Amino acid sequence: MDLTGARWRTSTRSGNGECVEVADNLPGVVGVRDSKDPTGPVLMFAPAAWRAFVAVAGRPTA
Repeated sequence: MDLTGARWRTSTRSGNGECVEVADNLPGVVGVRDSKDPTGPVLMFAPAAWRAFVAVAGRPTA
């Protein structure tokens, strides 16, 4: 997949910048990569799967 138009962003809560970057402007997929290795591999998720992951990951734990 061509990633040249990807707009990568990190969480506003990522203090020192060592985290994942997400590109959610790609057609039909959400790209996720390691911010320390921007030329490394990119994981691709269906947008619905990414939304489900973020919803669960953001829930408070007991």
